[in-house]
Amino acid sequence: MTLAAFTLLLGAFFVFIAALGLLRLPDMLMRMHATTKAGTLGAGLILVAVALFFAEFSVTTRVLATIVFILLTAPVAAHLIGRAGYYIGIKLWKGTYTDELSKDSDHISTPVDPKP
Repeated sequence: MTLAAFTLLLGAFFVFIAALGLLRLPDMLMRMHATTKAGTLGAGLILVAVALFFAEFSVTTRVLATIVFILLTAPVAAHLIGRAGYYIGIKLWKGTYTDELSKDSDHISTPVDPKP
């Protein structure tokens, strides 16, 4: 019970960090990175807490399947959302100096604004 409570609090902490990153980071790509990494870890820890609390085979198998699903789909979804945002013209942070998706041959540019 204590381990489940600790894991639940740790998961909630990472979900909070993801929410804080969503509010505080300067552009969409950084926000997306924070929410994907910390949110996935937080959700995984919360699901582990559920498995520890109930300690039943059926619950544990569902938790493991859900964690695997989140680990497989969250990075792919974040990548696709980031690319879509870039191509529709989101503004990158003024401190961004490398734009690997630009049409430049060396992919290095000054601070980037993808809109022409």
